[in-house]
Amino acid sequence: MKDKTLSSIKWIFDIVLIIMLSFMYYLNKPIKSPKVIYIPKGSINKIITHLNEKNFNVSKLDSLLLRVIGSPQSGWINIGTNISSRGDFLYKLTTAKAALQNVTLIPGETTYIFLEQLANELNLDRDLLQKEYRLQTDQIEGAFVPNTYSLPRGITEKMAMKILLSESSSQMKNFSIKIFGTYNEKKWLHFVTIASIIQKESATIEEMPLVSSVIYNRIKKDMKLQMDGTLNYGQYSHVRVTSKMIKEDRSMYNTYLHSGIPEAPVCNVSFDAIKAAIFPAQTDYLYFVKSKNGTHTFSRNYSTHLANIKGATK
Repeated sequence: MKDKTLSSIKWIFDIVLIIMLSFMYYLNKPIKSPKVIYIPKGSINKIITHLNEKNFNVSKLDSLLLRVIGSPQSGWINIGTNISSRGDFLYKLTTAKAALQNVTLIPGETTYIFLEQLANELNLDRDLLQKEYRLQTDQIEGAFVPNTYSLPRGITEKMAMKILLSESSSQMKNFSIKIFGTYNEKKWLHFVTIASIIQKESATIEEMPLVSSVIYNRIKKDMKLQMDGTLNYGQYSHVRVTSKMIKEDRSMYNTYLHSGIPEAPVCNVSFDAIKAAIFPAQTDYLYFVKSKNGTHTFSRNYSTHLANIKGATK
């Protein structure tokens, strides 16, 4: 009887030991993941489902473990490594938070300069950002909505582009639907292109509909736009446009050389500029020049425009 009892105890001990060893083995199995991941709000089961959809190797057992360890935090989580043990991964879901960095894209800035800004401020690779931008959008320019974005430190170039382009696309579609009741990509890009010229040329938001009217009026009269701001594209965003640059530039952006608007936006634009492109002021203006106070003086005929230029240089 005693031997039978001891045998039963040993059997139970062996079972418990096997379970414990299996459990330890399971917790030490590696999980591959980006260093920074996003966790949506919701129940533990919803979070596990989300992780599965993102190709993380998690299971229903992990859902049970999280109920013991604690509820995962929502938002950006900094795992800190690309490969971690399952136990460490689950624990960090409940305790770690990613440090966020605000990055501001100002209206009128080009994507070329913005990618440099992202690389410097988030310690990312400039070339990889450019590569991901080209992979994720076919827009040469104007795909971003100027705004302040909170991005986690440690984010990859691919994810940074995905977030910025996705948020921008969503905002543009919503704004288009608000105005037109629908979103037509080709039509919208046309207005964004006009808006980019308005953005580069206007000194104030109040001037935007007036600049827009000049653009439409010149096109209607088959006049070239001849606007310096269109040459502040790409890497030349902050370069002073000179007569030499106007003569030598052969890009699609040179509105002294080519008629109509460029084939692509010159920069990233604000919704104020887009609104001005859609709803130009009703004027006869064909010219404008920057005055001494920094705003522009608009005119209907060339002789008045020349007089305004003289007044601005005195």
